Amino acid sequence: MKELFKIEDKELIIVQGDITKAEVDAIVNAANPQLAGGGGVDGAIHRAAGPKLKEAGMKWVKENGPLPTGEAVITPGFNLKAKYVIHTVGPIYRDGRHNEPELLKNAYKNSLKLASEHNLTTIAFPAISCGVYGYPKEEAAKISISVLKECLPKSTIKKCYFYLFSEDMYKLWVETAKNILK
Repeated sequence: MKELFKIEDKELIIVQGDITKAEVDAIVNAANPQLAGGGGVDGAIHRAAGPKLKEAGMKWVKENGPLPTGEAVITPGFNLKAKYVIHTVGPIYRDGRHNEPELLKNAYKNSLKLASEHNLTTIAFPAISCGVYGYPKEEAAKISISVLKECLPKSTIKKCYFYLFSEDMYKLWVETAKNILK
């Protein structure tokens, strides 16, 4: 399933599917600060990209330290169809009063900024922080779509995808996009 939305002259396409199969310039990885792979979408991306992705992440962390929450870094995509992986660390949700909304916004904004710095035109996002990091899905959907409404027109991205694995998440993102982008 997929649904298309327009944000000025850009396209937002919400897809129910596997982000590791996205044919885009970059897929965004909901990473941990060590860039070492993990569970959920992070683990799936690492498995699909192959061991060189973990090596690249570990090299970056060795040189720069753990990736701070809300920041983003780019690596090659290795065995993925995507040329690049943009790793971003979303916030672990505690109670919403520990700067979680701002950190989640920054994860999306900094991923788009990095994509623009590399002149990329297509990107695919997962639902950052909505798995083991426990971010409330409805709030995360509103934040993600609002950031795209604000930042996508100023970016080099022409087509932005959201890949959501479950039907429930797909429907939530579509309904949220309909409400925010009307």
